[in-house]
Amino acid sequence: MIVRWTETAQEHLDSIYAYIALNSPEYAIRMVDRLTRRSQQIENSPLSGRRVPEYELDQIREVIEGSYRIIYHLTSTHIDIIAVIHSARNVLREDKDN
Repeated sequence: MIVRWTETAQEHLDSIYAYIALNSPEYAIRMVDRLTRRSQQIENSPLSGRRVPEYELDQIREVIEGSYRIIYHLTSTHIDIIAVIHSARNVLREDKDN
C-alpha cells in the first residue's frame, strides 16, 4: 500500500525540525529521519499501529517514535499520514502551546 504524507504532516515535520534545530541541527535531522522512516513500517504492516484512542476508529491509527505520535488514515487504496505530534499533545484540540 502506498504511503502519502499530507501537507499538514509535512508542516509538522518542518516544525519539529525547526524546534529541535534551535539546540542541535544534527539531532533535528536525525529525529526527522527517524520519523519519516517509520512510514516504511506503516507501508509494510498498515495494521501494526494502534487505534488512536481519541477517535476509536479502526482506520485512524498511530505508531510511536520517541516522543512523537505518527497518526495515519487507512483507505482501501493508500495510507495518508495526517499528523506528527508530540505525545503530550491532545490530538482533538488545537493547542498552540504544545
